This record gives sequence, C-alpha cells and structure tokens, in this order.
Amino acid sequence: MTLLDFARGPALYLSLFIFVLGTGWRLLHLWRRPRMPDLSPAREGMPSNAVAARKAIVRGMWPRQEFGQAALVTTYNGYIFHIGLAVVFLGYAPHIAFIQRITWLSWPALPDVVMYFAAAATILSLLFALYWRLTDAVLQRISNSNDWITWTVTFLPMITGMAVINESSAITVAREQVIYPTPLAIHLLSLELLLIWFPFGKLMHAILFAFSRGSTGIRFNHRGVEL
Repeated sequence: MTLLDFARGPALYLSLFIFVLGTGWRLLHLWRRPRMPDLSPAREGMPSNAVAARKAIVRGMWPRQEFGQAALVTTYNGYIFHIGLAVVFLGYAPHIAFIQRITWLSWPALPDVVMYFAAAATILSLLFALYWRLTDAVLQRISNSNDWITWTVTFLPMITGMAVINESSAITVAREQVIYPTPLAIHLLSLELLLIWFPFGKLMHAILFAFSRGSTGIRFNHRGVEL
C-alpha cells in the first residue's frame, strides 16, 4: 500500500468516522447537560424564543460600534477567511470530484482563476490572524495550545493544496493517474488531520456558534434586553 492509497483509504475513513462520532458526541453532551429552570416570568411584549434566537445569530455576524476598529478588522478578516475557504473547498473541480467519490454529489466547478484568488486570500487571512494573535497584547494572554493547534491544522491543507497544483483543474480531473502521488497524499493527510481535530478543538465553533448565540438571545429576550 502506497502513502496515497493509505490517505485515500484507511486514513480517510478513519478521520471521517472520528469527525462524525466526535461531533455527535459533543452535541449530545451539550444536549444532556443539566439546565437550571428559569422561574422568573418573561418580560411582556418580547418576541418568541425562535425569533430571539434568530435575531441573536444574525446580530452576532457584525460587531457593535462600541467595540472599536480592532473588532471591525477582525470581522473583515474572518469573512475573508470563511468565504475564501468555502469557495476553495466547494468550487475547485478536483475537490468536487473528491466529494462525489464519497457522497455521489456533484455540481459545476468555478474557474481556476477564481480558485487561485480565493486560495491566496484565505492564506493571507490566516497569516494576518496569526500576526494579530502574536502582536495583540490581549490575544497573547488568552491564547493557548488549542488556538495554535487549530491554526496549524487549518493552514496545512491550504498550503499543501497549493503545492500540488501544477496544471489546470480540468486536466487534473480528466487524468487517470496522479503525477505527484506523495504531495497529494500529504495534502489529503493534512485534511484528515483537520477532520480528526475538528470535534476536539476550537474548529467546533463552526457548529456551536449558532447554539451559543441562539441561547444567549433567548436568555436576553426573556429578561427584556434589546439585542
């Protein structure tokens, strides 16, 4: 078995198993946590819990003006990263072919030039986030190993993915044999490392942010706090 065979086979399915099982375990753990009953009456005239949760989720997409310029810059950079990552993962033809092999789902790919621009923007946003964390006094104090590991496992698939690009995506998808199997295997293994780390690190915020913001909105709404 070659390294590429291992990355495409056992390592891929093991990482997907850990990703699904770990994510489900985290969600089940949160659902089963005991909750203190709120015995106070809800403030009159406030919207329903569903409306309050939805409003809090949407409101959290943008920082309040009182937080200052730093929060705005961080928000802009976050949007660049998340949008760029989504475009690269869901719009690149070889990635779509990879998803199709696992799920049988496929859709039209975006032009390569869009992919290159999105990948460059995503990498730059990650580097800026690292610079900001290393130079900001507050972030320096609150950063821990979870932050550094999460940044690393997110950055590795991006940089190893750029390393395997040597021709147009259409030619890559049409080719029956891989020209450079070892760099591709390393790229796949870096993705699988991200999947394994996802349920146990701060990448889990991709799922939990909606629950945390929604529950905060419901709690504030019960007390009559305007979001």
